[in-house]
Amino acid sequence: MTSNFESFVARRYLRAHRKEKVISVITVISVVGVAAGVMALVIALAVTNGLRNTTQRNLLGAMAHINVLEKEPGQGLENWQAMAARLSRIPHVLAVSPALYEPSYIAGPLQSKGVYLKGVSLQAELATSDTLRHLKSGSVERLRNPAASPPGIILGTRFVEDTGMVVGSNVDLIVSDLTPLGPVPSRRRFKVAGTFETGFFEIDDNWAYAPLAAVQRAYSLPDVINQLELKVDDVNRADIIAKDIERAISSRYTTTTWMERYKQLFTALRMERLVAIITIGLIELVAALNIFIVLVMMVMEKYRDIAVLMSMGARRRQIRRIFMLQGVLIGVAGSAIGLAAGYALCHFAERYHWFSLDETIYSMSFVPFETRWTDGIWIAAAAILVSFLATVYPAQRATRITPAEVLRYE
Repeated sequence: MTSNFESFVARRYLRAHRKEKVISVITVISVVGVAAGVMALVIALAVTNGLRNTTQRNLLGAMAHINVLEKEPGQGLENWQAMAARLSRIPHVLAVSPALYEPSYIAGPLQSKGVYLKGVSLQAELATSDTLRHLKSGSVERLRNPAASPPGIILGTRFVEDTGMVVGSNVDLIVSDLTPLGPVPSRRRFKVAGTFETGFFEIDDNWAYAPLAAVQRAYSLPDVINQLELKVDDVNRADIIAKDIERAISSRYTTTTWMERYKQLFTALRMERLVAIITIGLIELVAALNIFIVLVMMVMEKYRDIAVLMSMGARRRQIRRIFMLQGVLIGVAGSAIGLAAGYALCHFAERYHWFSLDETIYSMSFVPFETRWTDGIWIAAAAILVSFLATVYPAQRATRITPAEVLRYE
């Protein structure tokens, strides 16, 4: 345990005196260095957490946790209703939704554009995905009505901005009809019932939703789909649940999880986090070097004081603790300042969206900051530990002073 004597001497040595201004300046620099390193790590981890979590939320809000599809593209999933009922009884599966994906081309009043059209069963889709629950404009009622003529279609907000296909306007789905003379393009009329926004640019710019039956009719297909989409109760265990699903379906089919589909993206985000920790952690090493220099200079400056203390009965371990405590005090002060500044900056940057992004590149409009209190604990602990380790050599050196030799000619 550290006594009041050691704490008093350590704090006194850190205060400025007229003859020790250089040591005082370096001490301040050391505190600032620790604070800068802690603040930079808090901000860097908040950014990486924000990017990862925002990307994951946007993707999982629009996409299924597990997809069941054919191993080899063929005729699609026939008799899918019975399969969906069987899969819904598997533990941890919350909902199952059929989906028919068709790369399509839509012509509007002003402009035409390619789109990835998704035919959905509305009630099942609402149970597995959040996209159609929170439309930016319009409603899903036209998709609910099987007799609607023309059937409804819901477009992404970025798609609407590019094409001018506003809610209430009629658009044409361009399809190819097979005739004796070969494929002939024809049009299927749809009415824009609403717009959605997931926050993920690629989806908002390229996806559209329409009733499953209407898409099947448009492409002259029977009651067939090409995917079953599942929602599970724990997204982090999707790969384990997928194995149970594969045992319950035919060998013709396979599963993919959200982790597999976006493995490269989330691996890159994890690597970015690791690189940020290593790179910014070098700031802490610079701060530790400053602490090392401060204490070495202080030992050289205070060697007479140390000799006097030892001659008055101070033990070597007390002298050692005095200098170790100085490094810890610098680390604690720097960590407190860095945590306060880092968390404050992250809070205001997240609240007021200080840093905007190009959505076409980053799939989000601003840099998200998401702080975790656990990050603050280990960052501060690491900073204090590095500060403590920087004191070991100077503190050991201070205990090697021989009072008789120092005070002989005093």
